[in-house]
Amino acid sequence: MNARAAMQSYGQVQVNAGVEDASSHRLIGMLYEGLLTRIAQAKGALLQKDIETKGKKVSEAMNILMGLREFLDVNTGGELAQNLDSLYDYIQRSLMQAHMKNDESKFDECRDLLLPITGAWAEIS
Repeated sequence: MNARAAMQSYGQVQVNAGVEDASSHRLIGMLYEGLLTRIAQAKGALLQKDIETKGKKVSEAMNILMGLREFLDVNTGGELAQNLDSLYDYIQRSLMQAHMKNDESKFDECRDLLLPITGAWAEIS
């Protein structure tokens, strides 16, 4: 096993251990963190003209957004849950535009929309 593969395996074990021990609140926080990371990686890949990595990171970000949408409970969360669902939908569409049009400003817009929510979520204990 080469060093890169070993690091990836170690990282996956760390993520799996973190997920197993995490509360629902922490899991959502981890999803937000992962989403912001994937958006930054996609933008970085765009700037490096690495189309394959950009596509992979956008796809991973889309999957995270789908996971966040699955956590929403519109019956209990009411208007707030509906607003988050609409925001997540908008971010998904914006990520697709960023990917298809190689528009780094769209990646920035998605990040900027997520940062306040991520910060607010971290403040909730």
